[in-house]
Amino acid sequence: MDPAPTGRCDSCGRERVRRLFFFGVGSNAVLKCGRCALRHPPLLKRSLGIAVIVGTVLLAINQGDVLLSSRWPTALAWKVPLTYLVPFLVATWGALLNSRL
Repeated sequence: MDPAPTGRCDSCGRERVRRLFFFGVGSNAVLKCGRCALRHPPLLKRSLGIAVIVGTVLLAINQGDVLLSSRWPTALAWKVPLTYLVPFLVATWGALLNSRL
């Protein structure tokens, strides 16, 4: 069995990258290494938008009654960020899996 093909990152120029991610269409397409793929602005913007929408819905469903009450428990200090972080990570992971070569 042949080893995994290696390539070059179009963004940072790293050579012999074992895992490349494909972004763009046609002549605008680029190959990026994992580090550059995680910093790809359109990917981050899309993941952030998904996290805001899905996180807000989940927060309203799971913590809506607590948020409408007069006293907020200290547990919200970690529950609210996690409610937004999880959809962000899932959207980012899904986009990376979809764009890998």
